[in-house]
Amino acid sequence: MKIAFFVNDVMKEFPRFTTTALAREACRSGHEVWYVTVGDLVYDSDDSILAHARRLPPKKYRSPEGLIKDLQSAETKRERVEIDDIDVLLLRNDPAQDAVDRPWAQDIGIIFGEIAARRGVVVLNDPAGLLRATNKLYFQQFPVEVRPRTLITRSEDDVRNFVKQENGRAVLKPLQGSGGQNVFLVEKKSAPNLSQMIEAITRDGYVVCQEYLPEAEKGDVRLFVMNGRPLECDGKYAALLRATPKGEIRSNMHAGGKAKKATVGETELRLAELVRPKLVEDGMFLVGLDIVGDKLMEVNVFSPGGLHSISALTETNFSRSIIESLEYKVGYMKHYRQELPNRIVATL
Repeated sequence: MKIAFFVNDVMKEFPRFTTTALAREACRSGHEVWYVTVGDLVYDSDDSILAHARRLPPKKYRSPEGLIKDLQSAETKRERVEIDDIDVLLLRNDPAQDAVDRPWAQDIGIIFGEIAARRGVVVLNDPAGLLRATNKLYFQQFPVEVRPRTLITRSEDDVRNFVKQENGRAVLKPLQGSGGQNVFLVEKKSAPNLSQMIEAITRDGYVVCQEYLPEAEKGDVRLFVMNGRPLECDGKYAALLRATPKGEIRSNMHAGGKAKKATVGETELRLAELVRPKLVEDGMFLVGLDIVGDKLMEVNVFSPGGLHSISALTETNFSRSIIESLEYKVGYMKHYRQELPNRIVATL
Protein backbone atom coordinates (compact mmCIF):
# COMPACT_ATOMS: atom_id res chain seq x y z
CA MET A 1 0.00 0.00 0.00
CA LYS A 2 1.24 3.48 -0.91
CA ILE A 3 0.43 6.11 1.72
CA ALA A 4 1.09 9.83 1.22
CA PHE A 5 1.05 12.28 4.12
CA PHE A 6 0.16 15.82 3.04
CA VAL A 7 1.83 18.35 5.38
CA ASN A 8 2.64 22.06 5.53
CA ASP A 9 6.44 21.68 5.47
CA VAL A 10 8.60 18.58 5.96
CA MET A 11 11.26 20.68 7.70
CA LYS A 12 8.71 21.56 10.38
CA GLU A 13 7.74 17.98 11.15
CA PHE A 14 8.87 16.66 14.54
CA PRO A 15 9.25 13.24 16.21
CA ARG A 16 6.37 13.90 18.63
CA PHE A 17 3.85 14.61 15.85
CA THR A 18 0.92 12.27 15.28
CA THR A 19 1.83 12.22 11.59
CA THR A 20 5.27 10.86 12.51
CA ALA A 21 3.72 8.11 14.63
CA LEU A 22 1.45 7.07 11.76
CA ALA A 23 4.23 7.21 9.17
CA ARG A 24 6.50 5.13 11.39
CA GLU A 25 3.83 2.48 11.90
CA ALA A 26 3.11 2.42 8.17
CA CYS A 27 6.80 1.81 7.47
CA ARG A 28 6.98 -0.90 10.11
CA SER A 29 3.97 -2.57 8.48
CA GLY A 30 5.79 -2.71 5.14
CA HIS A 31 3.92 0.08 3.36
CA GLU A 32 5.46 2.63 1.02
CA VAL A 33 5.40 6.07 2.66
CA TRP A 34 5.55 9.44 0.93
CA TYR A 35 5.48 13.01 2.23
CA VAL A 36 3.87 15.73 0.11
CA THR A 37 3.85 19.43 1.03
CA VAL A 38 1.50 22.23 0.04
CA GLY A 39 3.94 23.40 -2.63
CA ASP A 40 4.64 20.01 -4.22
CA LEU A 41 1.52 19.46 -6.31
CA VAL A 42 1.31 19.61 -10.10
CA TYR A 43 -1.74 19.48 -12.38
CA ASP A 44 -0.04 18.40 -15.62
CA SER A 45 -1.00 19.28 -19.18
CA ASP A 46 -2.35 15.76 -19.76
CA ASP A 47 -4.73 16.15 -16.78
CA SER A 48 -2.63 13.92 -14.54
CA ILE A 49 -1.94 14.98 -10.95
CA LEU A 50 1.64 14.72 -9.79
CA ALA A 51 3.63 15.58 -6.70
CA HIS A 52 7.31 16.29 -6.15
CA ALA A 53 7.32 14.14 -3.02
CA ARG A 54 9.80 12.58 -0.61
CA ARG A 55 9.70 8.81 -0.22
CA LEU A 56 10.96 7.37 3.04
CA PRO A 57 13.47 4.51 2.80
CA PRO A 58 11.90 1.07 3.33
CA LYS A 59 12.93 0.74 6.98
CA LYS A 60 11.31 -0.48 10.16
CA TYR A 61 12.16 2.60 12.19
CA ARG A 62 13.05 1.95 15.82
CA SER A 63 12.47 5.56 16.80
CA PRO A 64 10.52 8.58 15.51
CA GLU A 65 13.77 10.56 15.58
CA GLY A 66 15.24 8.22 12.97
CA LEU A 67 12.27 8.73 10.68
CA ILE A 68 12.47 12.52 10.91
CA LYS A 69 16.21 12.42 10.28
CA ASP A 70 15.66 10.50 7.04
CA LEU A 71 12.71 12.65 6.02
CA GLN A 72 14.67 15.87 6.35
CA SER A 73 17.98 14.55 5.05
CA ALA A 74 19.46 16.10 1.94
CA GLU A 75 19.99 12.54 0.69
CA THR A 76 16.24 11.94 0.60
CA LYS A 77 15.55 13.42 -2.80
CA ARG A 78 12.20 14.52 -4.10
CA GLU A 79 10.68 12.24 -6.72
CA ARG A 80 7.75 12.72 -9.07
CA VAL A 81 4.84 10.48 -8.14
CA GLU A 82 1.42 10.31 -9.76
CA ILE A 83 -1.29 10.84 -7.18
CA ASP A 84 -3.41 8.25 -9.02
CA ASP A 85 -0.81 5.65 -7.99
CA ILE A 86 -1.23 6.52 -4.30
CA ASP A 87 -3.65 4.32 -2.36
CA VAL A 88 -4.25 6.68 0.59
CA LEU A 89 -3.73 10.43 0.83
CA LEU A 90 -3.84 11.65 4.43
CA LEU A 91 -4.48 15.39 4.61
CA ARG A 92 -2.40 16.22 7.69
CA ASN A 93 -1.70 19.92 7.03
CA ASP A 94 -3.05 22.71 9.23
CA PRO A 95 -4.48 25.46 6.99
CA ALA A 96 -4.30 27.99 9.84
CA GLN A 97 -0.48 27.82 9.75
CA ASP A 98 -0.49 29.26 6.23
CA ALA A 99 -3.22 31.87 6.74
CA VAL A 100 -0.86 34.87 7.03
CA ASP A 101 2.29 34.12 5.04
CA ARG A 102 0.94 31.69 2.42
CA PRO A 103 -2.81 32.19 1.98
CA TRP A 104 -2.61 30.40 -1.39
CA ALA A 105 -1.66 27.22 0.50
CA GLN A 106 -4.63 27.10 2.89
CA ASP A 107 -7.10 25.16 0.74
CA ILE A 108 -4.76 23.59 -1.81
CA GLY A 109 -4.83 20.19 -0.10
CA ILE A 110 -8.62 20.17 -0.09
CA ILE A 111 -8.77 21.17 -3.76
CA PHE A 112 -6.31 18.54 -4.97
CA GLY A 113 -7.75 16.04 -2.48
CA GLU A 114 -11.19 16.31 -4.05
CA ILE A 115 -9.72 15.61 -7.50
CA ALA A 116 -7.74 12.64 -6.17
CA ALA A 117 -10.84 11.22 -4.45
CA ARG A 118 -12.79 11.35 -7.71
CA ARG A 119 -10.04 9.24 -9.28
CA GLY A 120 -10.25 6.49 -6.69
CA VAL A 121 -7.65 7.56 -4.14
CA VAL A 122 -8.82 7.20 -0.53
CA VAL A 123 -8.49 10.75 0.83
CA LEU A 124 -8.77 11.33 4.59
CA ASN A 125 -10.35 13.20 6.14
CA ASP A 126 -12.84 13.62 3.29
CA PRO A 127 -11.91 16.90 1.55
CA ALA A 128 -15.52 18.02 1.08
CA GLY A 129 -16.06 17.60 4.81
CA LEU A 130 -12.86 19.50 5.60
CA LEU A 131 -13.99 22.36 3.38
CA ARG A 132 -17.09 22.75 5.55
CA ALA A 133 -14.89 22.79 8.65
CA THR A 134 -12.40 25.51 7.70
CA ASN A 135 -13.50 27.73 10.58
CA LYS A 136 -15.16 27.36 13.98
CA LEU A 137 -18.68 27.86 12.58
CA TYR A 138 -18.49 24.15 11.80
CA PHE A 139 -18.60 23.52 15.54
CA GLN A 140 -21.97 25.27 15.76
CA GLN A 141 -23.49 22.56 13.56
CA PHE A 142 -23.24 19.99 16.33
CA PRO A 143 -26.08 19.52 18.88
CA VAL A 144 -26.55 22.43 21.25
CA GLU A 145 -26.33 20.02 24.20
CA VAL A 146 -22.63 19.42 23.58
CA ARG A 147 -21.60 23.07 23.13
CA PRO A 148 -20.97 25.90 25.58
CA ARG A 149 -23.07 29.05 25.11
CA THR A 150 -21.51 30.89 22.20
CA LEU A 151 -21.74 34.20 20.36
CA ILE A 152 -19.95 34.94 17.07
CA THR A 153 -19.69 38.59 16.05
CA ARG A 154 -17.44 41.50 15.09
CA SER A 155 -19.42 44.01 17.14
CA GLU A 156 -17.78 45.24 20.35
CA ASP A 157 -21.20 46.05 21.81
CA ASP A 158 -22.36 42.47 21.19
CA VAL A 159 -19.26 41.12 22.93
CA ARG A 160 -19.73 43.42 25.93
CA ASN A 161 -23.38 42.41 26.27
CA PHE A 162 -22.47 38.72 26.13
CA VAL A 163 -19.76 39.14 28.78
CA LYS A 164 -22.28 40.98 30.96
CA GLN A 165 -24.79 38.15 30.57
CA GLU A 166 -22.05 35.73 31.64
CA ASN A 167 -21.51 37.69 34.87
CA GLY A 168 -18.32 39.26 33.60
CA ARG A 169 -16.48 36.05 32.73
CA ALA A 170 -16.10 34.63 29.22
CA VAL A 171 -13.54 33.30 26.76
CA LEU A 172 -12.77 35.16 23.53
CA LYS A 173 -10.99 33.61 20.56
CA PRO A 174 -10.80 34.04 16.78
CA LEU A 175 -13.24 32.28 14.47
CA GLN A 176 -10.33 31.08 12.35
CA GLY A 177 -7.03 29.84 13.66
CA SER A 178 -5.61 27.10 15.84
CA GLY A 179 -3.08 26.38 18.54
CA GLY A 180 -4.52 28.76 21.13
CA GLN A 181 -3.47 31.98 19.41
CA ASN A 182 -5.31 35.14 20.54
CA VAL A 183 -7.35 33.31 23.17
CA PHE A 184 -8.34 35.52 26.10
CA LEU A 185 -10.12 35.01 29.40
CA VAL A 186 -12.29 38.01 30.29
CA GLU A 187 -12.94 38.52 33.99
CA LYS A 188 -13.49 41.52 36.25
CA LYS A 189 -9.80 42.34 36.68
CA SER A 190 -9.18 42.21 32.92
CA ALA A 191 -12.38 44.03 31.92
CA PRO A 192 -10.55 47.36 31.34
CA ASN A 193 -8.58 45.62 28.56
CA LEU A 194 -11.65 44.22 26.81
CA SER A 195 -11.44 46.68 23.90
CA GLN A 196 -7.83 45.70 23.22
CA MET A 197 -8.73 42.00 23.31
CA ILE A 198 -11.55 42.50 20.82
CA GLU A 199 -9.33 44.61 18.57
CA ALA A 200 -6.59 41.96 18.59
CA ILE A 201 -9.05 39.31 17.39
CA THR A 202 -11.10 41.38 14.94
CA ARG A 203 -7.98 42.39 13.02
CA ASP A 204 -8.19 38.93 11.47
CA GLY A 205 -11.96 38.37 11.44
CA TYR A 206 -14.78 37.41 13.77
CA VAL A 207 -14.76 36.96 17.54
CA VAL A 208 -16.01 33.76 19.16
CA CYS A 209 -17.34 34.46 22.66
CA GLN A 210 -17.96 31.40 24.83
CA GLU A 211 -19.18 30.84 28.35
CA TYR A 212 -16.36 30.12 30.77
CA LEU A 213 -16.38 26.56 32.09
CA PRO A 214 -14.81 26.37 35.59
CA GLU A 215 -13.63 22.81 34.89
CA ALA A 216 -11.22 24.31 32.32
CA GLU A 217 -8.86 25.21 35.17
CA LYS A 218 -7.99 21.52 35.37
CA GLY A 219 -7.41 21.27 31.61
CA ASP A 220 -9.26 19.34 28.92
CA VAL A 221 -9.47 15.78 27.66
CA ARG A 222 -8.35 15.12 24.09
CA LEU A 223 -10.20 12.03 22.88
CA PHE A 224 -9.45 10.53 19.47
CA VAL A 225 -12.39 9.35 17.41
CA MET A 226 -11.83 7.03 14.42
CA ASN A 227 -14.57 6.06 11.99
CA GLY A 228 -17.06 7.91 14.18
CA ARG A 229 -16.29 6.04 17.39
CA PRO A 230 -13.78 6.53 20.23
CA LEU A 231 -10.47 4.97 19.26
CA GLU A 232 -9.95 1.97 21.52
CA CYS A 233 -7.23 -0.67 21.64
CA ASP A 234 -6.66 -3.43 24.19
CA GLY A 235 -9.40 -2.00 26.37
CA LYS A 236 -7.80 1.47 26.48
CA TYR A 237 -9.07 4.66 24.89
CA ALA A 238 -6.84 7.00 22.89
CA ALA A 239 -7.21 9.96 25.24
CA LEU A 240 -5.11 12.25 27.40
CA LEU A 241 -5.65 15.02 29.90
CA ARG A 242 -4.02 18.26 28.79
CA ALA A 243 -3.39 19.97 32.11
CA THR A 244 -3.54 23.76 32.01
CA PRO A 245 -0.45 25.62 33.28
CA LYS A 246 -0.97 27.90 36.27
CA GLY A 247 -2.19 31.31 35.14
CA GLU A 248 -3.13 30.01 31.68
CA ILE A 249 -6.48 29.22 30.09
CA ARG A 250 -5.00 27.33 27.13
CA SER A 251 -4.19 23.66 27.45
CA ASN A 252 -2.45 23.38 24.07
CA MET A 253 0.88 21.59 24.36
CA HIS A 254 2.92 24.37 22.79
CA ALA A 255 1.26 26.81 25.21
CA GLY A 256 2.72 24.86 28.11
CA GLY A 257 0.03 22.22 28.61
CA LYS A 258 1.15 18.97 30.23
CA ALA A 259 0.02 15.55 29.05
CA LYS A 260 -1.37 13.25 31.73
CA LYS A 261 -3.40 10.06 31.77
CA ALA A 262 -7.10 10.66 31.19
CA THR A 263 -10.14 8.82 32.48
CA VAL A 264 -12.76 8.23 29.79
CA GLY A 265 -16.16 7.70 31.37
CA GLU A 266 -19.84 7.96 30.54
CA THR A 267 -19.69 11.73 29.96
CA GLU A 268 -16.94 11.54 27.35
CA LEU A 269 -18.51 8.54 25.61
CA ARG A 270 -21.92 10.25 25.55
CA LEU A 271 -20.44 13.36 23.90
CA ALA A 272 -18.66 11.22 21.33
CA GLU A 273 -21.90 9.41 20.55
CA LEU A 274 -23.82 12.68 20.11
CA VAL A 275 -21.37 14.00 17.52
CA ARG A 276 -20.91 10.68 15.73
CA PRO A 277 -23.71 11.08 13.14
CA LYS A 278 -22.30 14.33 11.77
CA LEU A 279 -18.70 13.12 11.79
CA VAL A 280 -19.77 10.08 9.78
CA GLU A 281 -21.93 12.15 7.44
CA ASP A 282 -18.96 14.45 6.72
CA GLY A 283 -16.47 11.62 6.18
CA MET A 284 -14.29 12.51 9.18
CA PHE A 285 -12.00 9.51 9.61
CA LEU A 286 -9.74 10.73 12.44
CA VAL A 287 -10.85 13.50 14.79
CA GLY A 288 -9.74 14.93 18.12
CA LEU A 289 -12.49 15.94 20.56
CA ASP A 290 -11.51 18.47 23.25
CA ILE A 291 -13.75 17.98 26.27
CA VAL A 292 -14.14 20.17 29.36
CA GLY A 293 -16.57 18.89 31.98
CA ASP A 294 -19.68 17.83 30.08
CA LYS A 295 -19.09 20.06 27.06
CA LEU A 296 -17.05 19.96 23.88
CA MET A 297 -14.71 22.89 23.40
CA GLU A 298 -13.45 21.94 19.94
CA VAL A 299 -13.81 19.29 17.25
CA ASN A 300 -10.37 19.04 15.64
CA VAL A 301 -10.57 17.63 12.13
CA PHE A 302 -7.34 19.11 10.72
CA SER A 303 -4.28 17.16 11.79
CA PRO A 304 -5.32 16.41 15.40
CA GLY A 305 -2.26 15.83 17.57
CA GLY A 306 -1.38 14.08 20.79
CA LEU A 307 -1.28 10.44 19.69
CA HIS A 308 2.44 10.10 20.45
CA SER A 309 1.89 11.22 24.07
CA ILE A 310 -1.21 9.05 24.46
CA SER A 311 0.64 5.96 23.26
CA ALA A 312 3.49 6.65 25.70
CA LEU A 313 1.15 7.24 28.64
CA THR A 314 -0.99 4.17 27.98
CA GLU A 315 1.77 1.94 26.59
CA THR A 316 -0.55 1.16 23.69
CA ASN A 317 0.13 1.28 19.95
CA PHE A 318 -2.96 3.11 18.65
CA SER A 319 -1.17 3.83 15.38
CA ARG A 320 -1.42 0.15 14.50
CA SER A 321 -5.22 0.30 14.67
CA ILE A 322 -5.28 3.39 12.46
CA ILE A 323 -3.03 1.84 9.79
CA GLU A 324 -5.13 -1.34 9.84
CA SER A 325 -8.23 0.76 9.21
CA LEU A 326 -6.51 2.31 6.18
CA GLU A 327 -5.76 -1.16 4.86
CA TYR A 328 -9.43 -2.10 5.09
CA LYS A 329 -10.49 1.10 3.28
CA VAL A 330 -8.14 0.45 0.38
CA GLY A 331 -9.56 -3.08 0.17
CA TYR A 332 -13.14 -1.77 0.08
CA MET A 333 -12.26 0.72 -2.65
CA LYS A 334 -10.68 -2.01 -4.81
CA HIS A 335 -13.55 -4.46 -4.34
CA TYR A 336 -16.19 -1.88 -5.18
CA ARG A 337 -14.14 -0.47 -8.08
CA GLN A 338 -14.65 3.13 -6.96
CA GLU A 339 -18.44 2.76 -6.78
CA LEU A 340 -18.41 3.86 -3.14
CA PRO A 341 -17.98 7.62 -2.59
CA ASN A 342 -14.87 8.66 -0.68
CA ARG A 343 -17.10 10.17 2.03
CA ILE A 344 -18.57 6.73 2.73
CA VAL A 345 -15.26 4.85 2.62
CA ALA A 346 -13.72 7.41 4.99
CA THR A 347 -15.60 6.11 8.02
CA LEU A 348 -16.12 2.43 7.19
